[in-house]
Amino acid sequence: MPAAALMISAGTTEDVDPRERIGFWEDYNRRALVGLSCTSYSERGLVARQANYRLGDVRLADISGNAHAIERTPQVARSAPKDSVFASLLVKGEAVFLHEHGCLAATAGDLVVYDTRRPYLFGFSSSMRQFLVDVPRELFVRECMADGVPAPMLFGRGTAREGELVVGLRSLLESPAAADPQGARGAVLGVLRLLADERSGGRPAPAGHRSRLIIAEDYIERHLHDASLAPDEVARVVGVSVRHLGRIFETAGTTPSRHILERRLQRAHEELTGGGTARTTIADVAHRWGFSSQAHFARHFRARFGVTPTDARA
Repeated sequence: MPAAALMISAGTTEDVDPRERIGFWEDYNRRALVGLSCTSYSERGLVARQANYRLGDVRLADISGNAHAIERTPQVARSAPKDSVFASLLVKGEAVFLHEHGCLAATAGDLVVYDTRRPYLFGFSSSMRQFLVDVPRELFVRECMADGVPAPMLFGRGTAREGELVVGLRSLLESPAAADPQGARGAVLGVLRLLADERSGGRPAPAGHRSRLIIAEDYIERHLHDASLAPDEVARVVGVSVRHLGRIFETAGTTPSRHILERRLQRAHEELTGGGTARTTIADVAHRWGFSSQAHFARHFRARFGVTPTDARA
């Protein structure tokens, strides 16, 4: 999750009398996030915690707890209005999302996107954790999906690219690198826009180079071990042509291929110089970081760091 400097507030029921936890949680959420009613299904009562962060006009919440359900009834929606689109990324547990048009079943790794103006019930059957992105609805319509969210949507299983984008979103939300508020804001909105484009099957709306660069770099970082990783695969995930991907990386002063090679060399160098590799062969390191052969690895390593892999480890 983003650096502590971006934190707005934090709350937990752990130090609250079990008989008062529901009221405390409802009041905290009404002030920090959204008005709702809560029900606990545990003999221990509701055990939950939440931390809220600001990225410009977008807010993030890191929420965890035991089995419970939260509900935004028509009465609550009227008494505590909230004009936002929520993107809830479940990272632990299983849940059901009930709404006026039906029911969505979510498991860890799924993203549920919904409009807070409409009633819903979100029930968690066991211990859970979610990252929740709070986007003002007007901003969401302008930046992500022109038609808004007529009905709740579940992302993560539709296509391979959709799955990769959801994984990329999680990486953005839990990464300390999100200390740059505007950069993180743009990247998160960029991923939500790409997910909307992927679901609609329409022509993708233009996304900023910065957003696509962050998505591409994140995908590369998670696939450095794969020797077949290449710019065309990264371009497919980001949703651009290979030529366009080159222009995106040009803004960072490099190319996709050079960036992949540089990150592999950096990670290998960190492993060789970090200690604890006495029983690991140079060939193992080369293979682990996606190099096609030990000779190929050694040649590039020496060109980059001025020493051989063996000398670096020594």
